[in-house]
Amino acid sequence: MNDKRRDNALNPLENEFWAKRLTRRDLLKTGIVGASLCWCGRAVGWLWDTNKITDATQDNPGVFKGGAPTDTTFQAWQRRGWVREAMYYRKDGTKVQCALCPNRCILEPGDRSHCRTRVNRDGMLYTLGYSNPCSFHVDPVEKKPLFHFLPGSRSFSLAIAGCVLRCMNCQNWEISQKRPDETKRADGPEVRLSPSRPYLENLDEVARLTITPDELPALAKATGCASISYTYSEPIAWYEYTFDSAKAARIAGVRNVLVTSGYIRTEPLRELARYIDAAHVDLKGFDDPTYQKLNSGHLQPVLDTIRTLREAGVWVEIVNLIVPTYTDHLPTIRRMCEWVAHEVSPDVPMHFSRFHPAHRLAHLPPTPVETLKRARDEAKAAGLRYVYIGNVQGVPDAGTTYCPKCGKAVVERDVYSVVSIHVREGRCEFCHTPIPGVWNV
Repeated sequence: MNDKRRDNALNPLENEFWAKRLTRRDLLKTGIVGASLCWCGRAVGWLWDTNKITDATQDNPGVFKGGAPTDTTFQAWQRRGWVREAMYYRKDGTKVQCALCPNRCILEPGDRSHCRTRVNRDGMLYTLGYSNPCSFHVDPVEKKPLFHFLPGSRSFSLAIAGCVLRCMNCQNWEISQKRPDETKRADGPEVRLSPSRPYLENLDEVARLTITPDELPALAKATGCASISYTYSEPIAWYEYTFDSAKAARIAGVRNVLVTSGYIRTEPLRELARYIDAAHVDLKGFDDPTYQKLNSGHLQPVLDTIRTLREAGVWVEIVNLIVPTYTDHLPTIRRMCEWVAHEVSPDVPMHFSRFHPAHRLAHLPPTPVETLKRARDEAKAAGLRYVYIGNVQGVPDAGTTYCPKCGKAVVERDVYSVVSIHVREGRCEFCHTPIPGVWNV
């Protein structure tokens, strides 16, 4: 075992604020109501069973006690290949602790994790999110959104149910806040795709669909996609599938895009980043109390993720959803943009996205367009060179890329379509200034 990986994984959390979670009282204050297939070869390298579990949480919040599927369901999922032993966890007798994300769930036998994808079965941690996507589409890469990565290309995009966060404003809560076994069925005939038939006959087939990591690259190529995007829910929650798929795609010469909240511990991220070409990271705000209240998470690990991805050579673009009354404070937006410009790079594209009422914040209005424009002004004043506005129409130059030297438009977009591009070999076609990004397929 790699000593560096092992030591990092076994250290307790550095900051006690990780332990805090949104309480029912906090929710009421805001007016919200309600709310076995053993992978033996891999387990040797990833499983730490020589140390006691570090209890880094208070009352183990978010865990679904007794929430694991029945024996019948689990065994049926094993036969379909939808179950794998988790890559990052440690054991203490029959108790396990997930070491993948900052939630660090502690599970007794029969429990299910905060992200809904992981269960303790007989003292081993398994993921239920493997080869069983509940949604897939062929999207323009601009929809991720990524504006400086293979513009005009298409991306084979897919998701498995589950998420490491619980955002009150989630736009895809129908899958992100569901268990994989609420979106898939292992009864009846199995459904598979192929390069000659890369589509489904009807929506009912999605529930019985299997796509293995080795099948993904051929499907991407058959549908004219230059990349595979792990998206819609949270690919960290189904890390093992994301990891194996990205590795298979890299071997096959297909690019990998990670669309993520960035809520992951550093060592698993470094391993995954070896196979990721571009990442859209949701930076959901810039103060920890807001992250706790709005997203049930914390800010610092997301900042660490942005740094780690950049250090690993992954092309990174940041998205900030501006939620009225939560993340629309302009001085905080200015501080966030200054951090990106000074601590990461002024060349990191920043996308300000318009909030639309959804999930637990359906009572809020959409983000005013004027707020989006002012956020763009703050970002440019903070030193960011490439700033965009999304989820809104009718805003002049919302998706236009300008050369920072000559000021001419080098990429013009109409929502998700590229209208014109004047970047050649990574440079402005007019003055030859480098335009950071990945421009060639």
